[in-house]
Amino acid sequence: MKRAIKSKAPLVGVVMGSDSDWSVMQHTALVLDEFKVAYEARVVSAHRTPDEMFRYAETAASRGLQIVIAGAGGAAHLPGMIASKTTLPVLGVPVTSRALRGLDSLLSIAQMPKGIPVATFAVGEAGAANAALFAVAVLANTNAALARKLAAFRSRQRTRVKAMQLPVAKKKVPALTTPARKKSAKK
Repeated sequence: MKRAIKSKAPLVGVVMGSDSDWSVMQHTALVLDEFKVAYEARVVSAHRTPDEMFRYAETAASRGLQIVIAGAGGAAHLPGMIASKTTLPVLGVPVTSRALRGLDSLLSIAQMPKGIPVATFAVGEAGAANAALFAVAVLANTNAALARKLAAFRSRQRTRVKAMQLPVAKKKVPALTTPARKKSAKK
């Protein structure tokens, strides 16, 4: 599965170990689309297509990529293997797995050996979206227009939270303390 966005050269590579990871990683793509950051998205398996994965990582910088966001589930070796073959920042997104609900993925990505860093995000959709927002923040350091978009995004978030109103409680809450017991009279 290959998916390129826009005719501009991509700045961000979005890779995943399987097309089943797209249900999570599409949230990375949606955020990058919102900020109009050019990216490429594709399946590159650390276990099934290791030679292709190495080529992808080794050529990422020369193809103009500035950041790679790698999502993987289970053994989740993809982010670390990509990081071992490029000096670009690699952002790891743990994808939820059936066996351990993503804990295995999280630990695999987070526990990289000293010297091969992978910035690790939350398991699932939140991690995928936050990895994209982190990439936007990094790119915004050298792109004033993108910095303004990110500031506007944060401002909209603050405005939304400030406008939140909680509904009135509909049920009576039982007393949180038990009534004091009467002391028995001593004879």
